[in-house]
Amino acid sequence: MKSVVASTIFALLAHTCANAKQPKATLRAHVEGNENDGAVFSTQLRSPATGKKVTIEKIPTISERDVAAFYPVPAPDGSLGVLFKLSDHGKLALDTLSLEKRGTYLYIFVNGRPAAELQIDRRITDGQLFVPTGLTPADIELMKKEWRLIGQKKKAR
Repeated sequence: MKSVVASTIFALLAHTCANAKQPKATLRAHVEGNENDGAVFSTQLRSPATGKKVTIEKIPTISERDVAAFYPVPAPDGSLGVLFKLSDHGKLALDTLSLEKRGTYLYIFVNGRPAAELQIDRRITDGQLFVPTGLTPADIELMKKEWRLIGQKKKAR
């Protein structure tokens, strides 16, 4: 009897693991935060570009839910860059942060890794976010499973 119960549990676990979702592409854009906000609203990390200690807001302003399409481009250092075309919600979020946070930095993470540190120096109204370098072909393949390429027709759902 114990072996039947154990077999059933093993079969259920194996079925659950087999049906687990494949990894998804992620995009998180965090605005530079105020170090006086505390650990609830902000977090500190080392800047990948400068090595300095920086504070970023914990909640991303733009995420993968805001991506409508993307287009990969080769970077001069041999890696890949990507242009993200944002949805209407993402476009509004990018426009708002480019107005309210001018002069600060935007920290972009792709698939959990730091990808770019961009200074916000002007208003961005076109809804396009460009990560110039640092991505791999595996990142692009993961993105192709999630979003359409710019210029490609929308997928029927």
